[in-house]
Amino acid sequence: MPNPMPTITLNNGVQLPQLGFGVFQVPDDETTAAVSAALGAGYRSIDTAAVYGNERGTGRAIAESGIARDELFVTTKLWNSEQGDPTPAAFDASLEKLGLDYVDLYLIHWPSPARDLYLKTWEAFEKLYADGRVRAIGVSNFLPEHLQRIIDLGGTVPAVNQIELHPALQQRTITEFAGAHGIAIEAWSPLAQGAVLSEPAITTIAARVGRTAAQVVLRWHLQQGRIVIPKSVTPSRIAENFDVLDFTLTDADLAGIDALERDGRTGPHPAEFNR
Repeated sequence: MPNPMPTITLNNGVQLPQLGFGVFQVPDDETTAAVSAALGAGYRSIDTAAVYGNERGTGRAIAESGIARDELFVTTKLWNSEQGDPTPAAFDASLEKLGLDYVDLYLIHWPSPARDLYLKTWEAFEKLYADGRVRAIGVSNFLPEHLQRIIDLGGTVPAVNQIELHPALQQRTITEFAGAHGIAIEAWSPLAQGAVLSEPAITTIAARVGRTAAQVVLRWHLQQGRIVIPKSVTPSRIAENFDVLDFTLTDADLAGIDALERDGRTGPHPAEFNR
């Protein structure tokens, strides 16, 4: 009997599988095969975004899977140029490409602070949520000051903040702020694009527990209560990344990986990214 997938209960009661599958930088014509492999391996949470250009490929895999819609958790994201007035139409376009009647989680992809439209955008998100077109709404790459402005609106608190987070960039200030306000943290680039996988602190654990370095890092995320969305287009790696539910790291293991923090950001800084 396989180990059941742990879930994170969001602040509105919706349950999100803790381990999902991401499709960042996967070309649309390769996405259907990748998502199909992920669904076949057991993933039930799929994370895409309008800017990835692969919502259609994702939707095709979902349609062809034969898996009941209520067994899947589908996330997509609003691109920066569609913030503000274009938001409702952009959501409609994503839904059409995915071939779905609703999405489970809709995220503002970046705060894009120079635009200063994310508060207006959030109000549009709240309407989509109220209308039942999304089961939960959240943000991606938001810093505490951005989150605080949304909270100060006095309406819906974001359910999720999806941020770059891995052993070399642990984002503790954001994580602590999110925890204090009931916002779940979801890690993108959870393996630092492979940059941390040769660290002795990780490879030593991997050798001891008979797992790969990537599996050890994913387990580190899960045991610390984060949602994680590794990506791959290789079926064997997709399955390997899913096979992390039947072993446990010790407190000393977790502490050793925690010590790898070095502000090792691989993506843009949210305070400066306005594209």
